[in-house]
Amino acid sequence: MAMDLKPYHLENFQNTVDQIQTEVDKLEKQVSEVQQYYGSSGNVQGNNSKGSSVVKEKGRDKLFAGTKTPLQDASASGTENPAAKRMQELMRQFSTILRQITQHKWAWPFLEPVDVKGLGLHDYYEYIDKPMDFSTIKSKMEAKDGTGYKNVREIYADVRLIFKNAMKYNDEKHDVHVMAKTLMEKFEEKWLLMLPKVAEEEKRQTEEESQAQLEIHRAQEMTYAKMTTDLSNELNEVEIRLKQLREMAIKNCRKLSAGEKKSLAADIARLSAENLIRALEIVAETNPNFRHTENEVELDFNAQSDYTLWRLKLFVKRALEDEQKNSGGTFGNQNTDEKRNNSRKRRDFCDDSAKNLSKTRKLSTF
Repeated sequence: MAMDLKPYHLENFQNTVDQIQTEVDKLEKQVSEVQQYYGSSGNVQGNNSKGSSVVKEKGRDKLFAGTKTPLQDASASGTENPAAKRMQELMRQFSTILRQITQHKWAWPFLEPVDVKGLGLHDYYEYIDKPMDFSTIKSKMEAKDGTGYKNVREIYADVRLIFKNAMKYNDEKHDVHVMAKTLMEKFEEKWLLMLPKVAEEEKRQTEEESQAQLEIHRAQEMTYAKMTTDLSNELNEVEIRLKQLREMAIKNCRKLSAGEKKSLAADIARLSAENLIRALEIVAETNPNFRHTENEVELDFNAQSDYTLWRLKLFVKRALEDEQKNSGGTFGNQNTDEKRNNSRKRRDFCDDSAKNLSKTRKLSTF
């Protein structure tokens, strides 16, 4: 946005400086986000062995009839993706296997949870860590709150757990142990017929997930590339506005007195080698004809613009304060009369302009 260069009141000038400061703070956060992104992407069912029948036979023919998985519910609402449709079909085929197993004449002991308390199986949990039964599997397959099965392998593992638990708690000659072993063998036969389809779908899903991650990564790269371009343009815009502010600052800042120039020259002589080089660079930025070497520096203060002198004054003051602070001393070379000068606000506005310019240059290097 181009800025009207006619003289500003000091209050308006300060508002403009504050506005630019706010924008610079926002840009700093965005630059940090971009830098962080590119920095990180260089991406046993049981029955007591003393009993022969512990669970009443009930409803086995209807146990898995009409069972719906969360994926099937998604299909009904039309929100599933192709992978979900394929998994839904695998779930349907697996439900068929479960119905066949639960309809077997020996399946009744495993249809419902073991009544541990009612049957007096006081040692059951000493042998069985995770009880399982077909009604629990059915409920989990129908769950809609995110607690259901994610794939058929999880259901397969729980079906095996039903039979494993029963075989673990009951000895080999017990009827329930024999029933569990027989049903598990039949279940494994049916599972092996289905396994190639499961393996193929798992491979396909892995490939699709990898492709999806790649697309996400590409989208992120495009987003941050655009953000980088936009940031560069905004930083250039801030630089232009600061340049315009510099011009206004020059018009509004009073000239340094001869005494202030003399004091500034003395302070520059006290700078460390590193800060002295930076001070000379400030002079060179607005005076291309200025030349200096490490052994000899000739600086004519009367030949420098008012703005250059104010920038030098600000930089030297802060540099000496930092040097004193780092060395444990106190910076006491302050001119009391200067503090009381009525034109202090003007100098502060000039300083703010220089400060914002310096901060923006730092951002521009990202």
